[in-house]
Amino acid sequence: PTWVTVVPVTEEGKIVMVRQYRHALGEVCIEIPGGCVDDTDKSLQDAVARELSEETGYSFSSFDYLGKVSANPSTNNNLMHMFLAKGGKKTSEQKLDHNEELQVELFSIEEVKDLLRGNKIVQSMHVSCILYAFEKMGEIAFR
Repeated sequence: PTWVTVVPVTEEGKIVMVRQYRHALGEVCIEIPGGCVDDTDKSLQDAVARELSEETGYSFSSFDYLGKVSANPSTNNNLMHMFLAKGGKKTSEQKLDHNEELQVELFSIEEVKDLLRGNKIVQSMHVSCILYAFEKMGEIAFR
């Protein structure tokens, strides 16, 4: 299926991230929110807003589309669409699926950069989204 993922920034400038157990690796991973686009989603932005609300309980005032990436175009035909969301505030409790268990954490931009430098975010497609978002925010520059 098509996926969406997002770097969500609160009104206070914190990045909303989640920790969750990933069975294939056998470890708890630090990630950004995201998930599959549902048939009921009218757009990719609707899908990412829904995922944010479900996984974190946060709502956001603006969304910037950052592009798309493929996990492995030699074996997979789906794409992950990346977003930057800004103006986030906690508006509800999480609405997790029966098989989801996510812990929401807030990080400063510098803390996320440290996580990247330390190779602590292992989901490669999430790393891609973070890098595109940080470039859009002026936090890093591609030269």
